[in-house]
Amino acid sequence: MKPDDTKVDVREDEKHLLLDHDYDNIQELNHPLPNWWNIIFGISTIFAVIYFIYYQMLGGPSLQAEFREEYKEILEKQAEFKRENATFNLVTYTKIIAEDGIQKGKEVYELNCLPCHAEGGIGDVGPNLTDDHWLVARGTPETVYDVIFNGSEANGMPIWSDMITQDEIYQATAYVMSFHNTFKKGKEPEGEKIIDEK
Repeated sequence: MKPDDTKVDVREDEKHLLLDHDYDNIQELNHPLPNWWNIIFGISTIFAVIYFIYYQMLGGPSLQAEFREEYKEILEKQAEFKRENATFNLVTYTKIIAEDGIQKGKEVYELNCLPCHAEGGIGDVGPNLTDDHWLVARGTPETVYDVIFNGSEANGMPIWSDMITQDEIYQATAYVMSFHNTFKKGKEPEGEKIIDEK
């Protein structure tokens, strides 16, 4: 039996939507869902069925397989980056210095190099960078860049080209060169003494 719709304020054009039930004197209108909602629901259902069939029945790649494929692409891009940028470029280095590279290099150094080389490069876990002794580099921008870019596994130096940009490597190089041979008091000299050729 249809409820007495005179008990509620229902618009004339909605009376046919009044549901045939009454809970605690509460009556409801059965408004249909909007078309856009039904369309999205239908598309989502179709997608879910196709997705399930592809990945569960037709041998679609697993999450691990997709990860391995994407990680392989990342490694290939890193290798390409290293091939293209591993060699020091004096023109780029000069341009970086002209663009306030030393000050920017200080920021890069403080964010990344400070724990090992201490403030001002006086050395901690890593060697003192203010003297004329070198473990791997030879006291030139080219060799400092190379050590930052490629690291030194034997000396615990990370491969920074995997973690910072090429510009940041040039900036860090410029900053390290700015306090080379300033002989600040810090960690005792390590490695070979290199005399600058001028």
